[in-house]
Amino acid sequence: MNKKLHQNIRAVCAQAIFNVLEEGQSLSATLTALHHKIADKDRALVQEMCFGVMRVLPELNFYIHTLMSKVLTGKNRVLHYLLLVGIYQILYTRIPEHAAVGETVDAVNTLQKAPLKGLVNGVLREFLRQQASLQQKFMQDDKQQNSRTLHPSWLLTRIKQAYPQQWQTIIDANNQKPPMWLRVNQNQYSIQEYQQLLAKQHIESEPHDQLPCALRLLSPVNVAKLPHFDDGAVTVQDLSAQYAAYLLAPQNGEQILDLCAAPGGKTTHILEVAPKAQVLAVDVDANRAKRIDENLTRLKQHADVKVGDGLTPELWCEGRSFDRILLDAPCSATGVIRRHPDIKWLRRDNDIAQLTELQHAILTNIWSYLKIGGTLVYATCSILPDENKLQIERFLQENTSAKLQGELKQFLPIENGGDGFFYAVLKKHS
Repeated sequence: MNKKLHQNIRAVCAQAIFNVLEEGQSLSATLTALHHKIADKDRALVQEMCFGVMRVLPELNFYIHTLMSKVLTGKNRVLHYLLLVGIYQILYTRIPEHAAVGETVDAVNTLQKAPLKGLVNGVLREFLRQQASLQQKFMQDDKQQNSRTLHPSWLLTRIKQAYPQQWQTIIDANNQKPPMWLRVNQNQYSIQEYQQLLAKQHIESEPHDQLPCALRLLSPVNVAKLPHFDDGAVTVQDLSAQYAAYLLAPQNGEQILDLCAAPGGKTTHILEVAPKAQVLAVDVDANRAKRIDENLTRLKQHADVKVGDGLTPELWCEGRSFDRILLDAPCSATGVIRRHPDIKWLRRDNDIAQLTELQHAILTNIWSYLKIGGTLVYATCSILPDENKLQIERFLQENTSAKLQGELKQFLPIENGGDGFFYAVLKKHS
């Protein structure tokens, strides 16, 4: 059975990419749904190929459109995505060219398109013949200037407008593979102690100079290789996301709401900082809310987990008010593109206005559940001002009871650093 699965993983990748780009599914969700079709030993390669194709999609599309006079459409469209997988392997993996071509062509049978095997084989072999000239053309053709950024034009325009001096650095960071950051549970180990445990497993790491619980692995590893992971010693969490609990500054005995909490990384961090806080973790997605419970169980923590919508807190708050609220608002996720490159192709320009209105509504609705003297931390994994700085400025104008604590914090994605993240700390004074 595993052999059959191995032979078919290019077909699985093509189907996953089809589901994202044609059906609008997230890559993570579609790979989870196709999980049963992938042998354990092939999972890393499937991830590499699918995420890789999403990362460099405009480049791969350029080659296919140059090599083919007619675009594959309708029921044969999935073969376009198979060709993307084939060319990605040739360009970006160590798989021998003959194996990349052969196994990609074999996948045509799995996709039940056997009459088109010759077409797929011909395009891939023509790419091998013309590879150098095609790559040169892509890098030098003026018409491909925007495509070379590997970002959609609308997003590129927004990033340039918001960050005229830094846009190229942001784009470059977005196009890299993400670093792997850990959050060490300091109730179990100091950062130095956990580094020693990693070193014994020949896993190199380096601490962060500001956050005392943050460690970056010099090379990502499977979580199964992390010492005492199942015992809650460590959590995989991006550096920028780790600031949330510190800015919230939870205290033991306080009533704390973590809203839009799934998958629970910030919930568990709050409880690491304040183990005796009374935490309510709420998410609108029932399946994702289960992940909160799973993370709490692994870390041997307790919180009240509920499925609920931030637009209707009256349905699940049950008259409670809170000393502190963490609102990790639904957003464009433009700060985590290197971690989820499919975001570039799933988002649309007009999504941003809809998201800002949703964020504003949730923030306004939940504000009344914060106690006087309480703290609300508004967070997004976005780098767009509409969702961040402008959102908070609007809220402060409309709510005289809200006062900004400290400065707005806009993190940008940085090589070997954190993802793009935004934080505003608001205090309720009346």
